[in-house]
Amino acid sequence: MARALITGCSTGIGRATAVELTRRGHEVVATARRRATLDDLDVAARLELDVDDDASVAAAVAAAGEVDVLVNNAGWEAGGPVEGVPLDAAKAMFETNVFGVARMVQAVAPSLRAGGGGTIVNVSSMAGRTAAPLNGFYAASKFAVEGLSESLHYELRHFGIRVVIIEPGEIATSFADNVRRFGEDAPPWGELRTQWDAAFGKLGGDGPLPGPELVATAIADAVEADDPPLRVPVGPDAELVAAVRATSDDAAFEATMRETLGLTW
Repeated sequence: MARALITGCSTGIGRATAVELTRRGHEVVATARRRATLDDLDVAARLELDVDDDASVAAAVAAAGEVDVLVNNAGWEAGGPVEGVPLDAAKAMFETNVFGVARMVQAVAPSLRAGGGGTIVNVSSMAGRTAAPLNGFYAASKFAVEGLSESLHYELRHFGIRVVIIEPGEIATSFADNVRRFGEDAPPWGELRTQWDAAFGKLGGDGPLPGPELVATAIADAVEADDPPLRVPVGPDAELVAAVRATSDDAAFEATMRETLGLTW
């Protein structure tokens, strides 16, 4: 049995992961910026935690006590064309998506090392494997998470700490409803927005989107695996993109995706 500290448990992937790890018999310390959103979660502990704030992180990590697993899930998206997203919004997103991960790792990794090992799971995205139009800053934040995580993998494996990057595709959560969008519908970007929305739906096939439970299962499997892979794409669209990306150069990848998605922009 492991004791896991999870960020961003109010909804979606974080909440589903808390439920799944608890179901498998692990102790879960679920966290969110507003503790009240966790009141209905049946877990070992529920804590307030804002990954953007040093003092909040320090207090939550101290209250959580010794853990074996850290799941960095908290994140959000500022969407829109690169020239249209205010830099203040992009910086705020990086503070959560990138520096929030780093802040949690710096707070927890020393105790994992002292305890002889553990697991750090960083939730990235299909956007961390390849960028798409109108999500440049979000993709950049997830590319940063991928690079940070890969470096951590090499730094920490000597101490028995496994690092796993989870790369979900499109998942049926409230995440998309909370995207802060800037300038996507204004000329000349409205046409691209319409075309990309239609194309993006083709990646996952004709069925309904998978729920956050699919990602939670992948995270729990990684936590319990003896030797988990560094990267785990989750969902049919993420698996497709990862497979094509791994076997193509940039030009071939773009050509394949344009043909698959019917993009003319």
